[in-house]
Amino acid sequence: MFIRNIWYIAGWAKDIGATPVARRICNEPIVLFRTPQGQVGALIDRCRHRGVPLSLGSVVEAGIECGYHGLVMDCSGTCVHIPGQKNIPASTKVRSYPVVEKDELIWIWMGDPELADPSQILDYPVHNDYKNWPHKHGFYRIKGNYQLLVDNLMDLTHLGYVHKTTIGGDPNTHVTAHMETRETPRGVKVVRHMPNCLPPPTYRKGVPFSGHVDRWQEFEFVPPATVLQWSGAADAGKGALTDESQRDGGFSIRVFHGVTPETESTCLYFWSTANGYRQDDPQATEDLYNDVSTAFREDQVMIEAQQKMLEETGEADLVSIIHDRGRIQMRRIVDRLIEQENLQESAAASA
Repeated sequence: MFIRNIWYIAGWAKDIGATPVARRICNEPIVLFRTPQGQVGALIDRCRHRGVPLSLGSVVEAGIECGYHGLVMDCSGTCVHIPGQKNIPASTKVRSYPVVEKDELIWIWMGDPELADPSQILDYPVHNDYKNWPHKHGFYRIKGNYQLLVDNLMDLTHLGYVHKTTIGGDPNTHVTAHMETRETPRGVKVVRHMPNCLPPPTYRKGVPFSGHVDRWQEFEFVPPATVLQWSGAADAGKGALTDESQRDGGFSIRVFHGVTPETESTCLYFWSTANGYRQDDPQATEDLYNDVSTAFREDQVMIEAQQKMLEETGEADLVSIIHDRGRIQMRRIVDRLIEQENLQESAAASA
């Protein structure tokens, strides 16, 4: 179900501080914390003394202190202090996880630490560019399998039905869009063009269009569950769909979607919205965030209802339609990575 030897998002960097944060990732209990020196630690959320969650403790100078009997673990998981006891058994060490802070995110490696290569973490420079892309972060816990959420992101025809009052617009505009799906070196990209259509409510709120618009959506999936989005619109006839330089002055947003499996039936959703149309207007960034947040809560309702139904009925008899091309390619990539990892583990076990 889960790919282990790959980087997942554990949290927004700004949310990991002097108060321990409890997370469950790939069905493993994790505690995240930041030392007074600024180093981020990720340990299994379980003290080796009496099994109490370390997230119930507190951050001290040397690491994280168990809230039950005061044992202190550093960022490597090594116990460095036992109150009233000089000898510290090696067996008090707890599992630590490689973590990297990059582009305002905390990334965690759940597999073999010897294989953790930070260069494999995707780049997202938008998060470091508040001048051109002012943005806000969001975080939801979704009661649905992580792949259901990525399915939702890779099939945009649902926008006209689920998000009518914000980012959706006319359903027919979405189902008749010109769509191209292609594999990238790491994943799959879906590009959709919707010429000469009416702008949806969020777009009209952000930019005073003269009438119909040419609208684009670009969604790139990067395994295991990240989707990078660039969406927008410009006045129809300017050539924005064939020449990206003609998109200036229209409505343009970049959205980061980072999905981390929590359990087989729940996931963690880290997202951000970046304003590329009225960058000097903080209210525009706030309004965009609020509209997108409303839309994502609408997605949450659908995904959680879908999860409940699939748990009851299964999904063996579900059918695919033409708009599922990106979703199907995404699933194949994930299935291939899981199969490869399983084969490697089997080979290692039999060696």
